[in-house]
Amino acid sequence: MESLDAFAAAKLAALEAGLLRRSLSPSHRLEGPWVERGGRRYLSFSCNDYLNLTHHPAVKAAAVAAIEAYGTTAGASRLVTGDHPLMETLEARLARLKGAQAACVFSSGYMANTGAIPTFVSEGDLLLIDERAHSCIWAGARLSGATVAAFRHNDISHLAALLEDRGEGHVLIVTEGVFSMDGDLAPLAELSALAKRHGAWLMTDDAHGVGVLAEGRGSAALAPSARIDLQMGTLSKALASMGGYVCGSQAAIDLLKTRARTLVYATGLPPASAAAALAALDIIEANPGLTALPLAKARRFTRALNLPEAQSPIVPVILGEPAAALEAQSKLEAQGFLVVAIRPPTVAAGTSRLRIAFTAGHADEEVDRLADAVRGLAA
Repeated sequence: MESLDAFAAAKLAALEAGLLRRSLSPSHRLEGPWVERGGRRYLSFSCNDYLNLTHHPAVKAAAVAAIEAYGTTAGASRLVTGDHPLMETLEARLARLKGAQAACVFSSGYMANTGAIPTFVSEGDLLLIDERAHSCIWAGARLSGATVAAFRHNDISHLAALLEDRGEGHVLIVTEGVFSMDGDLAPLAELSALAKRHGAWLMTDDAHGVGVLAEGRGSAALAPSARIDLQMGTLSKALASMGGYVCGSQAAIDLLKTRARTLVYATGLPPASAAAALAALDIIEANPGLTALPLAKARRFTRALNLPEAQSPIVPVILGEPAAALEAQSKLEAQGFLVVAIRPPTVAAGTSRLRIAFTAGHADEEVDRLADAVRGLAA
């Protein structure tokens, strides 16, 4: 039988040949949108810290105080002894933000999706997922044992057709609020109406909307008649921390806390992460002007390049093949910008791109310089 080393080496060689091999690049994130790599300082447009709160004094002080009070780790599963006092406070704040009855915090966003989806659907049920949904949604779908079908991206008509063929089991529709690679928004009001009409449940992944868009507030931002049954999100982007969560009804959240395998069998969120997220929520609630800045920067960029108006802080510049995206990344690095190339399987073949993420800390003149640099890539 082929050795493990030979198997791995062959796989790596194939990835290398297709310009799809990935490697880690140690990065020292500095204050604001700056990062240091290989001894060089870059202006980063590849970070999801949309409000640049990672180095905010109040966020760091809250994390340090939590370590002093509770230590560095939860120490066990939340159902054993890992449910430290900050968790209840954080869950209440998240539920209020989302207009939900309750919330359940997980150790990461990936664990939130892979734990929540199999909790609510299983064999005999149907999962309908936007074709561009995040990898962890598809992972949760596979773990569930339910029948899984993709609907065309943001295509309400296609989803409606799939719902007409539903069986007798439960149906869960899953989408992203803000699509992480494309930056566009899901039509939540239309999805909610369709789900209600067909007796289906609706789940959204709002990781990239929380703290920067009204859409990130889910049910709290929709008309009273709209309904999102499960609202997932992360603490690791605008909230400058680590972890994931799901908001929903009290009964749904109670079920998650007793049955979601990624909560039952995983160590709870560290106290410092919970405290940092709470401090970030305080800042966000007190500074609505701050939360509006990432989208404003993105729209300044799309105006400069005559691109479709940005719907979120994420703007894709699609270049096609991996070689083109890697070359563009290299050219921008030479000018002091860090804009990491995104290649398959993160995005579909033929759509390798620069995924540009704008933050509150990007000065207008820096956005303009980036626009000039991207315009010059075609030269």
